[in-house]
Amino acid sequence: MTAADPVYNATTVQEPKNGKWFIVPSEYLDKWRFGIKVAAVLFSLLAFILAATVYLCSSCPALYFFQFASCAAFLFAGLLLLFLATPLHRRVGVSDWPKLDFSYTVAIGFLIFLASTVFAFLHRWTEREQMSVAFGFIACVLFLADAVIFVKTKGWPLRSKPQIPPEHSETPEAEKLTVRSEE
Repeated sequence: MTAADPVYNATTVQEPKNGKWFIVPSEYLDKWRFGIKVAAVLFSLLAFILAATVYLCSSCPALYFFQFASCAAFLFAGLLLLFLATPLHRRVGVSDWPKLDFSYTVAIGFLIFLASTVFAFLHRWTEREQMSVAFGFIACVLFLADAVIFVKTKGWPLRSKPQIPPEHSETPEAEKLTVRSEE
């Protein structure tokens, strides 16, 4: 213990620790959207696993694109879910979580929809291919349902904030200085 410790201890306020690593509902994620996100992540994982077990492909690029999309959906949506459902989102330098959440969800939903559609039209109709396409479409519906619920509950996140015109953004003190300098 140094001589300076009592000085700093009296003025330093430590952040309260509540010990929670899982915070749902939070300011960015309610229980309904959390459940939908978890289901979407799990269905995209199942779609990827089933597509990865296809042995023979009649259209391999379609299969590979589907595997990429379902794996990306699982990884990115799972990472986003991890950030939104834990205090980790406070430690990352993201200033607009709602915009990021909505953009990721729509982009991933569109990507898995496109990959599922292409794979549905170009596969050989084996049982594993059918199940992976079905799980892909279910994941797509869940991602897009999450986006719709987001818009209905929180509004459109991509709308830009109204800008204050520069002539009205001055403080009263600055206005007084401007008036006096003009006199």
